[in-house]
Amino acid sequence: MHPRRRRSSGRVTLNDVAHAAEVSPITASRALRGERGVAAELVARVQEAAQRLGYVPDPAARALATQRSTQVPVLVPLLSNTLFVDVLEAVHRTLFPAGYQPLIGVTHYDAQEEEELLRSYLALRPAGLLVTGFDRTETARQLIAASGVPCVHLMEVTDAPQVYCAGFSQQDAGAAMTAHLLAGGRRRIAFIAAQLDPRTLQRAEGYRRCLRAAGLYDAGLELLSSARSSLALGAELLERLLREQPDVDAVFFCNDDLAQGGLLAAQRLGVAVPRQLAIAGFNDLAGSAQMLPPLTTVRTPRWAIGEAGAQMLLQLMRGGQPPQHSVRLPYEVVARAST
Repeated sequence: MHPRRRRSSGRVTLNDVAHAAEVSPITASRALRGERGVAAELVARVQEAAQRLGYVPDPAARALATQRSTQVPVLVPLLSNTLFVDVLEAVHRTLFPAGYQPLIGVTHYDAQEEEELLRSYLALRPAGLLVTGFDRTETARQLIAASGVPCVHLMEVTDAPQVYCAGFSQQDAGAAMTAHLLAGGRRRIAFIAAQLDPRTLQRAEGYRRCLRAAGLYDAGLELLSSARSSLALGAELLERLLREQPDVDAVFFCNDDLAQGGLLAAQRLGVAVPRQLAIAGFNDLAGSAQMLPPLTTVRTPRWAIGEAGAQMLLQLMRGGQPPQHSVRLPYEVVARAST
């Protein structure tokens, strides 16, 4: 017999495997799925043919045929941020042993890019969906709702009914760091932020809330930049702040990248930390504990968020109901020598 012609794409198909094993496509499919009722000799022939030909099942075709998928898109803003790498690692370690394959989508903090990713991934009829936060276009929200795919939101929390989420209050965490600086006797506390994504702005609101309650809020002490966060930008923004507000006695950076850059800039400028200027960050990223002086920061539960969100999604994908729709995880103000 002559071998059948493959698809124009060159992809080995189930029909190719069936032909090589001399069985019907239905038998080949059942053998590869491990269904009972297929003779062991036929299973062995089909598996040998699949291995020899390098056959890889088409997940989209399988989902259409079985009405079930094992794919779970996970949409995060960046892969260059350790914060989201930790979340993804926890998600993978939870979902993969349960038979699900996470698909990573990077939105780059762009609502339109997220919308296009959702269109592409939802066309695969995934088993579930994990997204970052609640801020997205109305079209994106409608795509998720109309798909019927179980969805869990990561990093933020809400008490809204029927919204599944795992995270912590970014605003409360921002207020907690500001309160720590106030407790240390600081009164001219600045807030420096970059990227200006929704969670950064929530931390800023926590900072404002705390200082307003103390009667010490000064809008002139906020320095906000839409540029990508980095050590270099942190140094640049601290130098600008000290030129414009020389009497500032503390700086709360919206994340550790900026704060680490600010610490290095303070050293170059001869500004004594913490005697002249207290410096604090957020997220407790790698290297913060090794800075000179070690950086005070907020330790965020990113691994726990990924694990809790994935566990919640597993229950939903299996047709169950999680015991709670909103999982609030603890953060911690880690006081080190920089304050």
